[in-house]
Amino acid sequence: MYSADELKRLIEAGLPDAQVEVAGDDGVHFAARVISPSFSGKGIVEQHRMVYAALGERMGGDIHALSLRTLTPEQAGR
Repeated sequence: MYSADELKRLIEAGLPDAQVEVAGDDGVHFAARVISPSFSGKGIVEQHRMVYAALGERMGGDIHALSLRTLTPEQAGR
């Protein structure tokens, strides 16, 4: 089981330029908002794959569900 803070650190390690917010209190279901300039020019599926890649084998295993919102800094108004 993971905490929201641990999941945040994992995503940030895989996407060092990202600003990450994660919520979830049961250790297996999470919601994340990830803002990264690396998402520029990429579709939403590719953006989500980038986040999943940062989490590796944990997705679908230790992490049962992750609701994602991915944005570029421009989309986030930053």
